[in-house]
Amino acid sequence: MNSSAEPTQVKAIDVRIEEHRFYVLLADGRELGIPYEWFWRLAEANLEQRQNWRLMANGTGIHWEDIDEDLSIKGLLEGKND
Repeated sequence: MNSSAEPTQVKAIDVRIEEHRFYVLLADGRELGIPYEWFWRLAEANLEQRQNWRLMANGTGIHWEDIDEDLSIKGLLEGKND
């Protein structure tokens, strides 16, 4: 079945920072585990910098102020990295 309607935009509702990767909880119940090595700024950041994140644009992206990193949820779902 083909539809011209855009799919509902997937949004993040939370981020969990761990030692080797961060996890993004999506509004639809899925959780993504992303290794820091995918993004050089996150790979080089310390724990305090990694923990200073906020959701942006109503959950369609994540911003890390201290390291000036912005990631879109769409890009993460598509497997895009640096």
